[in-house]
Amino acid sequence: MNVIANEDGCGVLVVGASAAGLATAEALRRKGYRGGLTVLGAEPHLPYDRPPLSKQVLSGAWDPERAHLRPQAALSALDAEFVLADPAVGLDPAARTVHTASGRALRADAVVVATGLRPRTLPGQADLAGVHVLRTLDDALALRADLLASSRLVVVGEGVLGAEIAATAHGMGLEVTMAGPQPAPMTSQVGPLVAGLLAELHTERGVRLRLGAGVSRLSGHRGKVTGVCLDTGEVLPADVVVVAIGADPATGWLASSGLRTDNGLVCDSRCRAAEGIYAVGDVARWHHDRLGVSLRLENRTNAMEQADTVAANILGDDQPYRPVPYFWTDQFDARIQVHGVLPAGAEVTVTDGDLASRRFVALYRHDGRVTGVLGWNMPKQTRLRRQEVVDALPDLAPALR
Repeated sequence: MNVIANEDGCGVLVVGASAAGLATAEALRRKGYRGGLTVLGAEPHLPYDRPPLSKQVLSGAWDPERAHLRPQAALSALDAEFVLADPAVGLDPAARTVHTASGRALRADAVVVATGLRPRTLPGQADLAGVHVLRTLDDALALRADLLASSRLVVVGEGVLGAEIAATAHGMGLEVTMAGPQPAPMTSQVGPLVAGLLAELHTERGVRLRLGAGVSRLSGHRGKVTGVCLDTGEVLPADVVVVAIGADPATGWLASSGLRTDNGLVCDSRCRAAEGIYAVGDVARWHHDRLGVSLRLENRTNAMEQADTVAANILGDDQPYRPVPYFWTDQFDARIQVHGVLPAGAEVTVTDGDLASRRFVALYRHDGRVTGVLGWNMPKQTRLRRQEVVDALPDLAPALR
């Protein structure tokens, strides 16, 4: 599809002023597109980076402006119109027109959906002060303000985000408790061996773990949260609570569009949901034609790589998107990087370093086939081992089903 801006002001409309949305706009310009380009954002902020929110911004090591992805001069050089603080509320795919909360109707030759995720919440959460989610820059600043005025934090959720927040808040001097149904932090993401090491790391640093039990409800007094009640009957006292129990793709605004949404906006192998409609980043669920399965990935690397493919396809190429899944996390002094997939029950073999020193690389195998590699504070060696995952990519499909 060759997109050329016309006299009606059409061109490419990117819905979501996110890392994925900005990367799409930059890739279009880099590939020679000089037509009309509009980036629509629900938040009032110019595009910023999300990984630092749970670490550098939350801790105060970075001013909020440092999280911005590009300086103003670079954004101006894109020659794009940024329409901010105006969420998309509807899409007419046939007319390629996006309707916004303020009443705008933005028409384009190609629409790229990059609306990301919405955090899940607990029942009654909205009625209690002191209960937070962490997805946006404003979320991070509000949480930081409460943490600075408090002494006890309970993190509900033991996944990547919950573990990162726990580590950061402990470094700020708070008494931190992590709660959730998994037996150790990130068990479903990295398996019991590495999750056990993460549990040891958090415990050694002073984070209290109350894992293996679900959260039944939040307790409060006079509209302020006072604790977290577990299924076991135990009540964890809290001045502040962070709910980090995952997030869902932000596709509600597409309900009347006729497009298929199922754990994301469903796309083909070219990240195309319909003629002239594409998706990129956390919201995109696309068909990985080498694996033979549909995937949705939530990480910064995927946002950048997928944006490049989407831009190329908008401009007339025919490129399938075939990444090696990847994510990383920083907690205390540990940097963990994962390439590929780490299925439940995988056989884990340490190939470099050793577990005792917490500097190692491990290969994960499913039915005798390499499916993933995990590195703990060994980035160079992890990158080298990544090739084994690339070579085995066609064999990963059974581990993803």
